[in-house]
Amino acid sequence: MPSAADNVAWVESLSPWPEEFGLERMRRLLAELGDPQDAFPAIHVVGTNGKTTTTRMCAALLAAAGKSVGAYTSPHVTGWEERAQLNGEAVDLDVALARARPAAEQLGATQFEVLTAAALAEFAAAGVDVAVVEAGLGGRLDATNVLRAPVVVLTNVDLEHTDVLGDTREEIAREKLAVLGPGATAVLGEPEWEELAREAGAASVVVTGRSNLALAVAAAESFLGAPVDPGPAEALAVPGRLERRGEAPLEIWDGAHNLAGVGYVLARLPARRYIVVASILADKDVDGMLAALSALGDVFVATRSSNSRALPAEELAAKAGRFFAETKSIAAPVDALDRARERAGAEGAVLVTGSLYLLADLAAVRPKAPVP
Repeated sequence: MPSAADNVAWVESLSPWPEEFGLERMRRLLAELGDPQDAFPAIHVVGTNGKTTTTRMCAALLAAAGKSVGAYTSPHVTGWEERAQLNGEAVDLDVALARARPAAEQLGATQFEVLTAAALAEFAAAGVDVAVVEAGLGGRLDATNVLRAPVVVLTNVDLEHTDVLGDTREEIAREKLAVLGPGATAVLGEPEWEELAREAGAASVVVTGRSNLALAVAAAESFLGAPVDPGPAEALAVPGRLERRGEAPLEIWDGAHNLAGVGYVLARLPARRYIVVASILADKDVDGMLAALSALGDVFVATRSSNSRALPAEELAAKAGRFFAETKSIAAPVDALDRARERAGAEGAVLVTGSLYLLADLAAVRPKAPVP
């Protein structure tokens, strides 16, 4: 019997990307596990930005309404167990992985397929009333597109993964809304997708505000058929989302990984001049993100996350030189953060951003200290 450490090491060894996107292997894996996705209804959350926060907020609202709730998100910041929760608490990751591993190894499942199947099986075993599930990439061919989801949330749409999802926002929206089943309710943060939602099979469409809270409230109320108190969601803190990690210097971590995400962060940061520490994946709008981040300060520290798609630190620093008066290239994330803290001093401010993978790398060696 593999140990908990063995199971985690096994998951980490798996490829996060399939050779070809599709649902056949995922459906076979779930069939081997007894089709756990059929044991409960779900709220399926798709979109470009804000999916994790919306998912967690919606789950908190449903739990406060007396429901037993599973929540599944990705990627993680603090550890793999962050991805699957039951009523706000992490599932027993070892049990979940051990349940899925034999069939997953036989089928050659990807990392995301394994984690998704393990989470769904755990939710079924716990007898949840509902699961709130965040899609990984897109929707139509994503491993999460196996759910019985009476409510689907589309947070927003921006250009991302165009090699897989399409070259225009409309094409990407269509891919994401393909998770809608006949008769489902679509909750939209952007009204322009209402016609596409109805074409995809939505029986009703709820257009609400673009905020994560507004989307979560609308989704919970659509599922319950009753109003909810937003309080439990407002009090929720999600790792790596405008997360304060220190006060002297002020240190904020946010995993904004595209231009729209950076724009969201810029509007919500305390008004300070920041030293920016970042790693950015090569397939993002790097120049656009750097230009936007340059509004925060003059100093940029480039580093590189462990993700294979991350730009080398030297290349990122060279690009940043167009937008920042001072740039540094420090490949090791911990060293980059230490240099930024030193440069900021006790009265300064540091923003760590550009990639959730960077935050996860840092969190693995620098657990969060209590903030006064």
